[in-house]
Amino acid sequence: MIKVVLTGSESSGKTELARALGAHFHAPVAEEFVRGYAAERGGVLDFADHGPIARGQMEAEDAAVARASDIAILDTDLVSTVVYCEHYFGRCPTWIADEARRRAADLYLLARPDVPWVADGVRDRGHRRDEMHALFRRKLDDLGVRWVEIGGTRSERLARAIDAVTGARSSGP
Repeated sequence: MIKVVLTGSESSGKTELARALGAHFHAPVAEEFVRGYAAERGGVLDFADHGPIARGQMEAEDAAVARASDIAILDTDLVSTVVYCEHYFGRCPTWIADEARRRAADLYLLARPDVPWVADGVRDRGHRRDEMHALFRRKLDDLGVRWVEIGGTRSERLARAIDAVTGARSSGP
């Protein structure tokens, strides 16, 4: 069983791609927990919110993994929680960083911010997506995980993602 995570800056096509991969591979998809959580709070989060966000994300991931036969697709994971917490607050609770490392996926698909940014009341960094993308790239490198950058048109993204997941399935975790 392998876990594949879509990660990257906001409004970079992760959710759409996660759903397309789930449909293609007939795999369960764990939705991004923080979107609903942030929407309930009018898009305003503070440092204390990161514990509930991390726990909610882990529950969503665990549920998808429990439903999976050979692959689970995660629309983000704790790596995103760590990146955003460090970006906004300059630090992240140690237990969340430790869990992100312990629960690291078998493959990360880093979505390039080369699609139009869409404002939705929760997103607030449209003008800083390239900066955030670099932070994600650096964090994935720091963690030493396997990752592939995904960009281009919808069809190019999906084809590249399918190839990457197929390769990860062939080589195993």
